Parts: sequence; structure tokens; C-alpha cells
Amino acid sequence: MEKRKRITCIIHQEKKEEKDVRFWQNIFSEELIIHRTYRDNLKRTTKLRSIAAKIETDYVLIYLSPHILKLGEYALERILKVAEDTGAAMVYADYYQLKDGQRQLHPLIDYQEGSLRDEFDFGPLLLCRTDIFQSAVSEMTGNYQYAALYDLRLRISRKSAFIHLSEYLYTEEIEDIPTHTTGEKMFAYVDPKNREVQIEMEKVCTQHLKDAGAWLKPVFEKVKFSNQKFPVEATVVIPVRNREKTIEDAVRSVWMQKTDFPFNLIVVDNHSTDRTTAILDRLASEDARLIHVIPKRGDLGIGGCWNTAVMDERCGKFAIQLDSDDMYIDEHVLQRIVEAFYKQKCAMVVGTYKMVNFDLEEIPPGIIDHKEWTPRNGRNNALRINGLGAPRAFYAPVLREIKIPNTSYGEDYAVGLAISRRYQIGRIYEPLYLCRRWSDNSDASPDILKMNTYNLYKDRIRTIEYQARIKYNQSSEKKGEQT
Repeated sequence: MEKRKRITCIIHQEKKEEKDVRFWQNIFSEELIIHRTYRDNLKRTTKLRSIAAKIETDYVLIYLSPHILKLGEYALERILKVAEDTGAAMVYADYYQLKDGQRQLHPLIDYQEGSLRDEFDFGPLLLCRTDIFQSAVSEMTGNYQYAALYDLRLRISRKSAFIHLSEYLYTEEIEDIPTHTTGEKMFAYVDPKNREVQIEMEKVCTQHLKDAGAWLKPVFEKVKFSNQKFPVEATVVIPVRNREKTIEDAVRSVWMQKTDFPFNLIVVDNHSTDRTTAILDRLASEDARLIHVIPKRGDLGIGGCWNTAVMDERCGKFAIQLDSDDMYIDEHVLQRIVEAFYKQKCAMVVGTYKMVNFDLEEIPPGIIDHKEWTPRNGRNNALRINGLGAPRAFYAPVLREIKIPNTSYGEDYAVGLAISRRYQIGRIYEPLYLCRRWSDNSDASPDILKMNTYNLYKDRIRTIEYQARIKYNQSSEKKGEQT
């Protein structure tokens, strides 16, 4: 009797060549059935259905890279054993990348309920349980050209756990590495040329949220602007630490604003050790609208600095963001933002910005407008993407209630998600802001460990919000039943 083959291996290769067949046969033992597909095919729903119908083994192993794979000793046995011991729907592992003869670590992060980014990094090698794989494929209702794998893994994630092995079990040998600037890679999801792809990804994520009970209907709590007296209509908030090269530009871009209401500027100087403090002291002596605050606490991140400013009795009705690296694009920014609050009846306003270098010259990808945000579904799609845009502005009483996490990365995203759970977020799609990209940016050229830290935290934010929205919907349903 023929021995049952346990794993079907799906090879994602560039083109059909006989040498590739021999290569994979040499890598994998006779215990595997090898099924090849070609670049981008797995993004299509029709291809996944075709593959699922042919699998008769217990597991399916998918290799998504066109580059050479070298398995570590007993790596496949280890992955398979973990899958059998845990019953996990999917197992993935850390790996090495071989670039220019240099072996580099490529650690991954754990999957969470909030790991809703369509570009979540599982690495190129995945092992799935066939029964769950086939069940998820059978439930697919859309016919996607780009989002089938994303649809598949979200459906799988609702059925069983994903196991991340923090073990370096294989090597991916990379040749001809495409180069991307930091801006191009970070903001690829808002690039107009990727719009068709993003529309499909949004549809998949939206359906997932509906199936999980985390989707929010386009119904919002009304924002009731208080009649209480505020010291000014608007306050610009700038958290800063060691920005002697840019802080004066930022402050003067606030001073040039022309409005029909009073405004001020609170700069929270987080114990700078360069000339920043002296520069702010000088600027404050020139214009009383600048309030220079040095917090008593020494443990504040950017979010904590924001809370210090917003809780200050001198903060106005609306708190408007400006980073210490950046500048407003012209003298009408504050006026337009405040008008947007009243016109759109929202608790938060997010604008549009232009990417520039240190000398304020435009750089790719240029204008970041986040037009993927729609009034009906923006707050749901926000769980899939990595940011909401800038500049950000808040109705101060709402921000005082929610508060911003005391971190220096993702804090703006966290509070934006929390606000959007209940309130409409207003949008301005014309550029208001010059966002400088230079070597001193907090997210400039992060290494893999820093990116993992950032992504793990943002996924945690999404997990919290995902669970909060399920609870919010359940609470709303109970109230509806009671009435």
C-alpha cells in the first residue's frame, strides 16, 4: 500500500522551468506533493479554489517567495510537529535572509486579533491545516484579483490559532533586491497607483469585521460643542525634545496664521538637552501666545506631552497638532480646521500633508491625503491601515475624556481609533502641512527590531479597539432590545 503523503507544497515561483522542478524535489522529501503556481496567482480567489480542490494531504505548505529556500536541519519536521501538537490553523517561523553573502536575522511577531494589516509579515513559508484551509476557501464569496490571500488568512484566523515559532528555521537567499525609499514603502497604501488593490483589501477587511461583530454602522454620536468658556478658540500643541534645527520654523508657521478667533500655542518641552529650550525661551519673549511648558515628570512620551498640554487650563476649545519637525503650509490652516469642526460636526479633524525634505522640497510620495477614508466606512478601514493622516485636531473636551497613550509611536493612531468608535472624524483633503522627512525623524530608517516593536504595538492597539467595538456593538444591541 502506498504511503500517504502528508504535505502538499505550494511553490510560488516566477516562471515555469524544469530546473525549478528538480530544485524543489531536492529540497523536499518524497513525503510531499509539489504543486507549483506562478507569481501573483495566489492573490486570485479562483486560483485558491483550484488549489484547495486538489489537496488530499493533511497539511499544505506555502512558499511565497521567488527566491531560493534553504531549510534548516529538521525544520519541516519541527513545524509539522508543532502543528500536530497544538492543532493550530497555521504555523510560521522566524528565518534568515542571505543578502550579498551576509546572513541576517529576520524575526517576526506574534499574530493577534488586531493583526488586520494586509501586509502582516508571516515570512514566506507557511504551514496550514488542510481541513481549515479548504473550509476557509469554501466560504469565500468574493472573486478577488489581489486580495485572495488576505481573505483566506482572515477567514482562517476566525477558526483557529496561528502559532509563531521564535526559531530561525530556514534561509531565504535574496538576489536583485528592489530598493524603496522610506516614504515610498511606508505610504504605499495611499499611493494612487495602488488604489484598485486597496479597494479589494478594504472589502475583505470590512466583511471580516462584519463576520466577527466588530464592524461599526455609519451611525455616530452627535458632538455637542460646549458653551463653557475657553481661554481661546484653538490651541496648537507641539511636543518637542532636542529639535534645535526645526523648532523655530514650526513656531513661526503658527504665528503667521490669520484667523477670526484667538489662538495660542503650547509647546511641551520634554527636557531638551540641546539649544531647544533656549530657543523657546527667546521666542516666548517675542510673543505671549507661545506658552513654553517644561513638565515636572521625566517619564513622558509624545502622548504624555499631549495630555500635559490638553489638560492645561490655558488650552483652547480645539487642540491642533504640529510636530516639532514640521510646518503649516500657509497662513489659513487654523481657520480651515476650526471651520471644519463646525461644518462637519465632528470630534476630530484630520487634514492632508505634503512630504518634503529638510529644505522643504517635495519628495516621493508627495501629497498624503488618505482619500481611502470614506464617511461611511473610514473608521472600519482604519483598523487595516497604519495611520489616519495629519495634521490632527481634536475637540478638547473629548480628548480630555479619552486621553492619549503615553507612548512616542502610535499614540495618535490609538486615540483616533478610540474617537472614531463613537464620533465622526472630519476630513480636509487639501494640503495643510509640510511633513519633513530627515535623519532625525523618530521613524527614520528603522531596523527590523524597531519595526517589529512598532508593528506589535499598533497591532495591540487594533486588538484593543477590535475587542472594544465588539463590546460596543453588543451593548448597543442590548439597549435596542430594552427600548
